Amino acid sequence: MKQVAAILLSLASLQAKGQSDQEGKAILQPITRLFTGMNLGDSAMVHSAFASEVTFVSISKDKAGNVVVRRSMLGDFLRAVGTPHPEPWSEPIWDTRIEVDGAFAQVWTKYAFYLGRKFSHCGVDAFQLIKEGNDWKIIHLADTRQRTGCIVPTVVSEQFK
Repeated sequence: MKQVAAILLSLASLQAKGQSDQEGKAILQPITRLFTGMNLGDSAMVHSAFASEVTFVSISKDKAGNVVVRRSMLGDFLRAVGTPHPEPWSEPIWDTRIEVDGAFAQVWTKYAFYLGRKFSHCGVDAFQLIKEGNDWKIIHLADTRQRTGCIVPTVVSEQFK
């Protein structure tokens, strides 16, 4: 688990516009909490990363190559995270970009998803966040998913061998 957190922090090379390094770190806190909670199977930790209202969208292709858009609910995601599964879920990220306008932030980052040490898929996570008081919360998460054509940095893939 500590390796995954180190990967998250070391690979989240920030390309930020309009915010300080401190603010960039604050914006990434709920995202790091989300991935740490996923890895630990801790749905309460994952839940704490999100605002009270959130939307989820996943974009992939079916076997015929057609684009498929799937919407999901926070409750379904929390149940999946909290349901015991034999292998930890790990989602290291890299090439992270942050943009901010006041209390609104957007984070775009590449990722790879692993079930235990086995590669599952890769893509891009696109987060939208709002600042509630002193804390940033995720209000929208969209991701792409692909199983082939993934270019995962060696420093990531080596951690799962």
